[in-house]
Amino acid sequence: MNRLIIAEKPSVAKNIADALKIKGRSDGYFEGNGYIITWAFGHLLQLFDAKDYDEKMAKWNMENFPFIPGDFRYKVKSDPRSKGKEDFGARKQLKIIYSLMKRNDVNMIISACDFDREGQIIGDTIIYNLNTQKQVYRLLLNEWTPDEVLRGLQQIKPNTEMKPLQDAGMGRQWADWVIGINLTSVATLKYQKGKGKALNIGRVLLPTLKIIYDRDKAIENFKPEEYFKLSATFKTEDGKEYEGTYFEKEEDKFKNKETLEAIEKALLNQTAAIKDKQVERKREFPPYLFNLSNLQGFITSKYKGWTSDKVLKVAQSLYEKKYITYPRTASVVLEESLVGKAAKVLDNLKKGLPYENEINFSKSKRIFDNSKVESHSAIIPTYLIPKSLTKDEEIVYTAIKNRYIMQFMPVAEHEETKIMSQINNSDIKGIFISKGRVQLVEGWKKVEKIESKDTILPLVSVNDAVSIVDHKLTSHVTKPQKHHTEKTLLRVMETCGKGHEDEESEEMMEAILSGYSIGTPATRAETIKKLKDVGYIDTQNKNLICTDLGKRLVETFPVKDLFDLEFTGRLEKTLSDIEKQKFTKENFLNLIFDFTAKSVNKIKNEKDIIINEVTAEKKSIEILGKCPKCGHGIIEGQKGFGCSNWKSGCKFVIWKNDKFLATMKKKPTKTMVKTLLKNGVAPVKGLTSKKGNKFDANLRYEKNLENEYYSWKMEFPK
Repeated sequence: MNRLIIAEKPSVAKNIADALKIKGRSDGYFEGNGYIITWAFGHLLQLFDAKDYDEKMAKWNMENFPFIPGDFRYKVKSDPRSKGKEDFGARKQLKIIYSLMKRNDVNMIISACDFDREGQIIGDTIIYNLNTQKQVYRLLLNEWTPDEVLRGLQQIKPNTEMKPLQDAGMGRQWADWVIGINLTSVATLKYQKGKGKALNIGRVLLPTLKIIYDRDKAIENFKPEEYFKLSATFKTEDGKEYEGTYFEKEEDKFKNKETLEAIEKALLNQTAAIKDKQVERKREFPPYLFNLSNLQGFITSKYKGWTSDKVLKVAQSLYEKKYITYPRTASVVLEESLVGKAAKVLDNLKKGLPYENEINFSKSKRIFDNSKVESHSAIIPTYLIPKSLTKDEEIVYTAIKNRYIMQFMPVAEHEETKIMSQINNSDIKGIFISKGRVQLVEGWKKVEKIESKDTILPLVSVNDAVSIVDHKLTSHVTKPQKHHTEKTLLRVMETCGKGHEDEESEEMMEAILSGYSIGTPATRAETIKKLKDVGYIDTQNKNLICTDLGKRLVETFPVKDLFDLEFTGRLEKTLSDIEKQKFTKENFLNLIFDFTAKSVNKIKNEKDIIINEVTAEKKSIEILGKCPKCGHGIIEGQKGFGCSNWKSGCKFVIWKNDKFLATMKKKPTKTMVKTLLKNGVAPVKGLTSKKGNKFDANLRYEKNLENEYYSWKMEFPK
């Protein structure tokens, strides 16, 4: 008999097949050694559209809302390029999966989708849509290395044990469908004039928009205030100079300039003495291991052109290639059961490093702590060392690897010196404070060559006399908070604004562990991307700014709960509680349905205001060049650059998702097609080889001798 394993993606199915040493491959699955391994492409099924339940919902009419189905049903997912049509690939793969599930020699089905809410429902919707009577099990893994796959297959769980995770996943999916379908439709009907993109309303979308709006408003309304500081330069008896800043009652910023001017006058012809000297040795621990939000924040703030969405995609690719553990995690520590595995990983990573002898494995509570792990441990490398990575993968992998190695390096140590200089004049109440710092032990900072700037103060003792060489009164202005970046926004979303200033605070850790957040690690990047796509926010350099449409939506849309961080945080926490069996899916959905019905009625009763006017523009069709086949004009279509004579049978086309160019990470552009049609050849820069290296080439698109189709030819410039 065979066990049927259903993976979330083809690459994961291949990892499982490799671990089981299965070579036999058929259309849509691997088979051998008592196993059949097939795959989905993420979600193969999606929830019914409103019109699938009731044909009157095909047109948006205010009186048809609120619309809440009696039961939720699934269908084959739609083709993203052809709205309303089934995705052909999804339909074909589903048929393969169902034929394998029905095979008489299959006695067990194992869902090997990702170990999270989405992974659970991807597998469950496929499996239970068939009403199978066969036993269903769950393979729960944090990485896809051969060792872990084999170990995991020995420890599979009955899928019935995963019911709380399934309830949370479906609760989230159904709730977002109900809120999205109802409020997007009603808001668009109420506040938008003209046909075009809908006004998107979502449970996670709106509070995220409000965070950016609030910061923009705070900056806009900020009134700068002037303040003053006084500094003095002192000289020791052996001629060494140092600078100090004037403090009174632990404050060095003064709103009243006259106060400091009086002190400055009192400094004339005065001497001073060292009132106190404090020397403290301080230890600096490395930053915690990465969770997804911290990894996204680190990469997007360090490298230009990166978004949190891109970081997640690259991390996902590294995970599927078996080089890192599961990336969609909220934890910054590891489970204690991973001690042995973590030691093996460290041994592999440290070989040949210039500071190898300083790397020592330890079972520290700062790294291994079950009480601070939520579902998945922090992101770390696996024991497999990559042989070749793309440049993007190299950036993300190196960050994860370095952060891991840092944990086992010596703690960095520095010495802080504080000198308090007092003026020998009783009219001057305050003191001048000088701060120095010297790095004593570089420790973990060696890993990323973190430079520490030393400020060296002269060697002095208490009661030493010093002279005043110079003094300076300076004017300053208070500055507003900075605009949100993806890094700061992710921090607020992760904790609903609790403890987000310090990523290592206990308060922040507790907020993350409680599940009290906006969205999940898996969805936050997608939310930021969607806000940009629907035109609610814009980017200026790394800053995220609310657009005029975004501002009008926040100021006009009457369902204020949807902008409220507390409200959204409670909903996300409730989903987390469903996973922990502290709350039921049914009660959660009843709350959502009730909230949606009330919100729809509230919008209906509001004043009619237009916050978005969509004007249809007629596009003039641009002829890019002559068709090499029939001489008619080549024009740009949705899916490719094709002949305008297609109705008469001319089939010349250059597809936008051309597979040959895709292997080199390129898509045909309008400029490229124009050049190709004019000169017969197009120089293309920045093609990517299989090893991830960039190169340039001249491309031709020529008709095959043996058939009617065209193929690419590549030439290299001399």
